[in-house]
Order: sequence, then C-alpha cells, then structure tokens
Amino acid sequence: MTSPVTEWKDGVPVAGRYDDPYYSLEDGLAETRHTFLGGCGLPEGFRPGFRIAELGFGTGLNLAAALRSWREASIAGPLRYTGFEAHPMPPADLRRALAAFPDIAGEAGEIAAGWERGPSIRLPDLEAEIVIGDARATVPGWRGEADAWFLDGFAPARNPTLWEAPLLAAVAARTAPEGRLATYTAAGGVRRALADAGLEVERRRGFGRKRHMTVARRP
Repeated sequence: MTSPVTEWKDGVPVAGRYDDPYYSLEDGLAETRHTFLGGCGLPEGFRPGFRIAELGFGTGLNLAAALRSWREASIAGPLRYTGFEAHPMPPADLRRALAAFPDIAGEAGEIAAGWERGPSIRLPDLEAEIVIGDARATVPGWRGEADAWFLDGFAPARNPTLWEAPLLAAVAARTAPEGRLATYTAAGGVRRALADAGLEVERRRGFGRKRHMTVARRP
C-alpha cells in the first residue's frame, strides 16, 4: 500500500488521501504527551512488561515519545509496542517528520533507523512490531492484548474506517483488564461505540484548539 503523504505544511506531513496532518500543527510532541501518555495515565501506570498498541503508527512520534517516557521512568525490561498501519510512511519521510522534535532526537533516530530495516524494531528496551494492512482485518486477527491503546487514526470525518464500531469493539476486546485507551477525538459516535463495547468512557479537556478528547478504561 502506498503512503498517503503528499505535502508538507510548515514542516508537518499532511496526508493527501485524508487531507489531514499527521500531528498537531501547533506542537505535535506536546499533543502526544497530553493526549496519549496523559490520557492513558503514563508514565505513572508503567510497569515491567507494559504493552502499548496503536491504531495508526504514522510517523512513529507516539512511539518515540512513549519510549522516552519509559526510559525516564527507569522501568525494568523492554517496552512492548504493536502498531497497526494501512499506509506505511516511507523511511525518508518518517525520518524528516521526526527530525522536527529535538527533545526526543535519540529515540526518534533509533526508531527511524529501525523502520528503515523493516516493520520490526528491536532495541535493548523496546520490542516493537508494526502490522501492515487494514486494521479492520488485522486487529481482530491479532492474538495480543494491550495495557494502553493510542487511537490516532486520521479524523473520523476524514477516515471513518478506523472508527467503525466493529473495529472499536475489537480494540476493547484486546484491552487488558484495567487497561486504558486515549484518543484526541471526542466524536459522539466514537464514544458511544467504546461504551457499547463495555468500556468506561470519559470526555476530557483536549490539546490546544481541541476542546475535548476521549479516554476510556476496561473495568
């Protein structure tokens, strides 16, 4: 499958297929830390063997930020990560996108180098697999389970396939007990689908210009 990147706006990659930027035009790293790490109660919730899964690997920014947080928390053993990506970004574009974040330059460089070798990224403190394909098929077929989910597909109005109720139900089913989920969107349909899948759903303050975001927990 081809990458949807077709242009760059102020250094931020924009997906032409969805007419949506890969991360906030204001501050992508701050958005990641507020939405996905904070939304999932991290780094406080980290523990040995912690597992993160993500819908939309994209530029790898969320993984790089999570890895930095993991290292700062000094947790024993590797962080485990699984990303689901339909349109993998070419390595040169991914490296260019991550170069915009000098605060996590070390992690970004390691992930970019790993991505150049293939969809499995192995570091002493990271075991990452990026599953290529339509998440509507790959998530239900995944045998794993996550302690935290980052739902970071393009906006529901622009890429509705990543927000369909059956897929969100599959995400919920592959969330560990007491596991958490976070996403930048507060769309009513997304929140209802997560609640219908048995998760406890909460709307919180969003990042920057986004008034609200969504977090959820599997009881």
